[in-house]
Formats: sequence, C-alpha cells, structure tokens
Amino acid sequence: MMCFDNACIIISRMSPEPQAPPQPLPPDAPPQRVLRQFRIVFNAVKTHFRQLEHESGLGGAQVWALSVIDSQPGIGATSLSRALDIHQSTASNLVRGLVERGYVSAAREGTDRRSVALRVLPAGQEVLRRAPAPLAGVLPNALATLDESTLLRLEQDLGTLIAQLDADEAAGKIPLGQP
Repeated sequence: MMCFDNACIIISRMSPEPQAPPQPLPPDAPPQRVLRQFRIVFNAVKTHFRQLEHESGLGGAQVWALSVIDSQPGIGATSLSRALDIHQSTASNLVRGLVERGYVSAAREGTDRRSVALRVLPAGQEVLRRAPAPLAGVLPNALATLDESTLLRLEQDLGTLIAQLDADEAAGKIPLGQP
C-alpha cells in the first residue's frame, strides 16, 4: 500500500513473466566450440584413467602417488600431499590403500618417531611397470609442457569460469583420478 496526500492505493507485486527456455546455440557459436574442447579434455583424461586402471589395477591417483613414492623413497605423507598438490587427508587415504594392498611400506624411521617413511615394495614396482605413461596423468603432463604465458592465460580464464560456476575451490585439492 502506498499513500499520497491522504489517498492510499494498493499496489500488487506482479510476478515476472516466466522466461522461455534458452534457444539452442548454433554448433559454431563460441560457447558450443569451447564446450566441445572441454569434452575433448575430459574424455582424454577419462580414457587415460580407464587404461591406467585396466592395466595396473589401481586408480589414477593411486598410481600417481605410487610413482612419487617410488621416485622419492622415504617420503612422508605431508611431502607426498605437497608433491601431488592434494589435501593431506587425501594423501593419507591414498597411502593407506597402497599399504593395505601390499604396494607400499610405511615405517617409522629416524629420530622423529611420529614421521613415517614410505617405500615402494616389489608388488608396487610391478604395478608401476604395467601402468601406461604418463603416471601423473595426461592433464598434468600436458600442462607441464605449456609455456608460462599460455598457463597464465588459462589460469585467468579458468578462474573467471570457476567464479561463474560458483564452484567450491576446495575441489581443486581432490585428484581427478580418485575413485
């Protein structure tokens, strides 16, 4: 209700007209072309992870962790999480699975008895021998080959997309190859 000079009128709020669903974009429109590029990237990653799992019996994140432990014998879970750029609890869960399957040993070494040194066991060496390269996955491998200016552009543009999606940035610490 609104009143002007002792006269009042009732104003009703009209709900906005329902909007029609968006019309499909032509296949050559920029959003469609970029969507196809994302599909190509995601499918390349999925295909590699499937091949890794089929040939090694482990998921991509476990193979990557196993390869890092192999290249850095005695590494601890904290250093492993940094090397994989994942949350420490995620790294600990990966290590637990590798230890339970007999691929990695975890032994307390040195003066600090709280820290655990990880080493690949012969069964883990066999897994790595069977696993198709790149062991870190095709996406990290491809990103590592790009020049700095391309990476900076990608980082900025993907940051814009992530903001538009209102995505949880904590998801950046979850490996793609984790089951």
